[in-house]
Amino acid sequence: MANARLAGGGDRVAWGAGLFALGGFADRVGLTSALSAAVPRRGERAPVHDRGVLLVHLLLVLAGGGEACTDIEHLRSQRDLFGAVGSHSTLYRALRGIDGSGLGALWGAAATARGEAWSKRRGSGPLVLDIDSTLVEVHSENKQGAAPHYKGGFGFHPMMCSTGDGEPLWVKLRPGNAAANDIADHIEVLDAAISALPDADAAGHRAGDDAALGGREMVLRVDAGGCSARIAEACRDRNITFFMSARATAGIDAAIAAARCDPRRWTAAVANPKQRRSKAHVAELTDLVDLSGWPARTRLIIRREPLHPGAQRSLFASENFRYWGFLTDAQAGPAQLDKLMRKHADVEDAVARLKDSGLARMPFTAWDANCAWAALCTISAALVHWFQTRCLTGPLKRAAPKRLRWQLWHLPALVCETGRRVKLRLPTAHPGAKALLAAQHPN
Repeated sequence: MANARLAGGGDRVAWGAGLFALGGFADRVGLTSALSAAVPRRGERAPVHDRGVLLVHLLLVLAGGGEACTDIEHLRSQRDLFGAVGSHSTLYRALRGIDGSGLGALWGAAATARGEAWSKRRGSGPLVLDIDSTLVEVHSENKQGAAPHYKGGFGFHPMMCSTGDGEPLWVKLRPGNAAANDIADHIEVLDAAISALPDADAAGHRAGDDAALGGREMVLRVDAGGCSARIAEACRDRNITFFMSARATAGIDAAIAAARCDPRRWTAAVANPKQRRSKAHVAELTDLVDLSGWPARTRLIIRREPLHPGAQRSLFASENFRYWGFLTDAQAGPAQLDKLMRKHADVEDAVARLKDSGLARMPFTAWDANCAWAALCTISAALVHWFQTRCLTGPLKRAAPKRLRWQLWHLPALVCETGRRVKLRLPTAHPGAKALLAAQHPN
């Protein structure tokens, strides 16, 4: 340990300066006001705490590592920073009061704020959507919807959609025994994710929209659980390019067997930036497989790489290579398409971030309350992503939730009063403090 000791005498020191900045950012992008409008007051008497402010406080709790309503008590101890914060019982009643229509209003409020958050960073390239599901273990048989799942555990099986850069858009809470390859759920999640986008990005991609309205290309990537001709047709109807990990079938096995000894078909894959060259190769085998049940222009791309110790063999039994493939209707070279599809693995990082933001625990017994909890976990993770994109630079721009908590959200500050205003003085030598000071004037 360093040659230092603890001494008393300091007062008006508050923790959570980073969460204070995150709450201010939520106000600036209109999330607080949108949530206030989305959750109207009920009953004859007006509530003491505005429901939008209360829910934003919950978003801060989730960003800071909270896992239950009782964790909001940590914000209540910092009145100088967060003002009057509702109690955990008030928060509990608010979440229990959100039904199906209220849940839709929450998602609508997030979509409204997303339009403002994206207003200064909208890119010109394709907008990539990734769909994946995950398992949430619970240890109580009293929670509605909890059920045994295919891995032998017990809990829930939510399905989520995120953007290619990791921002969660929408999540559907499902029972533990829900199938990973449920076609209807994939299409529902896709449509809900599109509705969560700003109008400029969603135009032309909603069900029934004229394709001529689409001003930005959209791409959907799914794993083998979403490999279905019906989902591909749904993408075609919405003017969306699809990428789907192929399932092992006799037809694909035969195509690989026919092409494996033909060197003219195989080209070098695009190397990872950390590699000098790639040992993998890709080939298009569309002409060797029957794709008559798929939309026109569907292609089969196969990737092979040398087996390494512990590698899982897939699609074709081989002693030398691991084969993996995907179906797509994109029009580009196999190597470039393979590079884009391999980025689908980043969805696992988005899932991990979401589970580290409260989704790993369902604190209620009622189904609707847990659906509201899952939605707010998603909105909290999205708020953090907006803050990172708009306000942070360097390593913090892509930092995981744990690093943000250690270095940013829980940063202490000295509370100083100047006239009628309260100011926070930060240790300017701290890299997190520099980021927060810069965040007061986001790009």
